[in-house]
Amino acid sequence: MISSFKDTDFLEHKSINIKGNLISLENPLLMGILNVTDDSFFDGGKYNTLDKAIIRAEDIVNQGADIIDIGACSTRPGAILVDKDEEIKRLSPIVKEIRKRFPNIPISIDTVWSEVAKRVYDCGADIINDISGGQFDKDLFSTVAQTKMPYILMHTNNTPDKMQKTIHYDNLFLDICKYFNERLETLYSLGVKDIILDLGFGFGKTIENNYELLRRQKEFSSTFSLPILTGISRKSMIFRPLNLTPNDILSETLFLSAFALNNGANILRVHDVKQTKNCLTLYQLYKKE
Repeated sequence: MISSFKDTDFLEHKSINIKGNLISLENPLLMGILNVTDDSFFDGGKYNTLDKAIIRAEDIVNQGADIIDIGACSTRPGAILVDKDEEIKRLSPIVKEIRKRFPNIPISIDTVWSEVAKRVYDCGADIINDISGGQFDKDLFSTVAQTKMPYILMHTNNTPDKMQKTIHYDNLFLDICKYFNERLETLYSLGVKDIILDLGFGFGKTIENNYELLRRQKEFSSTFSLPILTGISRKSMIFRPLNLTPNDILSETLFLSAFALNNGANILRVHDVKQTKNCLTLYQLYKKE
C-alpha cells in the first residue's frame, strides 16, 4: 500500500531547509547544470578545468539560477560510474572556489557515493542529488542524515550502463510509487526531513514512459506531499522522436519545460539558464491571478 507522508516539515512544498536557511518553493526554482566531466551527453569537456568551471558557475548565477548543480560523473545511458576518489578529486577544488565566490547560492552535488557526500559537505555543498535512490552505496542515506543536507531522491532501475537494456513496469505509476515509498520510509526513519523527488526522466524509461510521467507529476507530488524536481533538459525523450541532436532542441526543451511547470514542477534542472529564466518569468505572469 502506498502511504502519503503528510507530516513532514515541508508540507505543501513551501520550503526546504539548507543549513538553517529556509528556501521558499512558493515559486518554481531554477537549478543550473555544471558538468565537470569529459563525457556528459550535452556539454562533456566544456567545463572540466577549475577555470572553465568557475566561468560556467558565474554564468549560471548571473543568468538567474537559484541553485548550482555540479556533477563529476556522466550518467548518460551507457556510462560507467566514476569511483569516489576521482569524484572527490574533481569536485573538491571547484566546490570550495564556488562557495568562496558565491557564499549565498545553494550548491547541489550530483553523486551516488557517501564518501563524496561527506567531503563536498565539508567543502561547502548544501544538497545531495542522487540518481541512484541509495541503491549503489548503502551508507549514503545515513550520511545524508548526519549532514542534514536536503536530498534529491531519483527513480532509476539500474546503473547507467544497464538501465536502458531491460525496461519493464507492471504499472509505471504504481511501480515508481512503491520505489519511492520504500526509500522514504528508510530516510524518514533516519531523520532525513528535506526531500525532493525526481522521477528520473531517461533513467530506465521508454520515450512513452517519460511522457506519461511528465503528464502525471502532480499525482506523485500529491501522493507523497513532496516537491518535484524535473530534469528533461536536452534529453533524448525530446530529440529522438524528432530525429535531432541535443544541440538542436533548445526551443523544444523550453516548450516541454512549460508543461513541466504547469504539471507541478517545483525545480527545473536545466542547461540553458537564461532562456529558461525567461520562460519561467512568462509562466509566472500567466499564472498570476
